[in-house]
Amino acid sequence: MAAEAHGTAPTPDEVGAMYDQYGDLLAHLLGSSAVHIGMFVPHGTPAASLVDMADVAQDRQTEFLIDTFDPVPGSRVLDIGCGTGAPALRLAERTGCRVTGITVSRSQLDRCQERRTGHPAADRVEFAYGNAMALEHADASFDAAWSIDCVPHLSDRPLGLREAQRVLKPGGRFLLTEFTVRGTPSEAEMSAYTTLWACPPLRPFAALIGEVEEAGFQVELVRDMTTNAVLCGELMGVLYQDRREEIEQRFGKEALTHTDPLIGPFRSFTRRHTDYHVLVLRKPAD
Repeated sequence: MAAEAHGTAPTPDEVGAMYDQYGDLLAHLLGSSAVHIGMFVPHGTPAASLVDMADVAQDRQTEFLIDTFDPVPGSRVLDIGCGTGAPALRLAERTGCRVTGITVSRSQLDRCQERRTGHPAADRVEFAYGNAMALEHADASFDAAWSIDCVPHLSDRPLGLREAQRVLKPGGRFLLTEFTVRGTPSEAEMSAYTTLWACPPLRPFAALIGEVEEAGFQVELVRDMTTNAVLCGELMGVLYQDRREEIEQRFGKEALTHTDPLIGPFRSFTRRHTDYHVLVLRKPAD
């Protein structure tokens, strides 16, 4: 641009000319609502990269789900598909409940135990290997349960819902998040999504509600969170392209060979065909 060419401060005319020539390009890169920096994270938050921003976003989502769920202090909560353990620990820390987290990933379980060590809520949280479709817990053994982005992986979602219902006490609440499909994605789009996420093909939202009711749950709350799911898909696509060299160095060329053909149709699927909701369900009291 003009100022860069001679290394001096631009004149007002040069500033105006830049916006006249490149304003539409900036709107494609920065957004078109205004021409200033957006607040992707709260000001003062130490986030200097897109990955940092994603971490902040995940923590904010955890807090939002805790506020939505709000279990009773001292209650027993089952975290179905606890991931690397941070949400379970935060749930126990904020609410005073006791949490049992389960996952089918051995590496996630190791990370859970690492996070638990020295955590303020460690004495109220335990982690174990466990299958959501075959829970190793007695009937009516938990006051509440939640499952954040685990149900989409289940090969038999109705069975997973029935298992969650079985281990809840009468009147117990179950918070879950789930992805559903809208429209008619191409075979390539659906295949990319199911391959990257290790999940069965998504089904419409109406099918989810039908399975929830067949499992014996009453629906208390449904909230649409699709926008953030779409943004996560966009962010994954951008970070993959931006960090290809780093990914190859860490995971090998095979990882790129596997993932390269999937990223494009995956982004298209999340942008055009993915819906995402949080549901709060209740097991009838009698």
